[in-house]
Amino acid sequence: MTAQHRLDVASNRRATKYSRWELLARVAWMILYPAFRYSPRPCFAWRSWLLRRLGARVGRHVHVYPTAIVYYPWMLEVGDYSAIGEDALVYNLGRVTIGQRATISHRAHLCAGTHDCRDPAMPLLRPPIRIGDQAWVCADAFVGPGVKVGEGAVVGARAAVFKDVADWMIVGGNPARDLTVRKMRSDECSP
Repeated sequence: MTAQHRLDVASNRRATKYSRWELLARVAWMILYPAFRYSPRPCFAWRSWLLRRLGARVGRHVHVYPTAIVYYPWMLEVGDYSAIGEDALVYNLGRVTIGQRATISHRAHLCAGTHDCRDPAMPLLRPPIRIGDQAWVCADAFVGPGVKVGEGAVVGARAAVFKDVADWMIVGGNPARDLTVRKMRSDECSP
């Protein structure tokens, strides 16, 4: 291994990754987090209110469950009637936008942070994630940095998504691939 191929770990650790404001906001969130985490399960309005106080844009009738982990509330936007399920991980170093009537199921992982592995100092990158209206990220699925999940799309259970998902497409597998188009039944057929 030549010197030009070595990682510069020291530079990475010395780098300023967060502004002073972000550091103070992180401390505030660490202090307030127990009020979020240990709130009773049906207290969705309380958790939405708490997230809003820390800069999140949270719509009406949003259900964020108490065991969901949101790293930075100020980097989160959730549309009306959406849900973030039990043990879901929203690693939102970059902005995470979740549309209206969208579902992030239990243990799903939205990862809006990574490192530039080609740079020896491995600087922090914060590509945003966008989950479209009426989309569903199923249980244990992973959505990688910079990915857009289209309107009405479904990311199947345990799928790993590293590329954008088209509107109304159902994807599955690791890496995720297109499975079929999601077709909603008409209201006349619904029970």
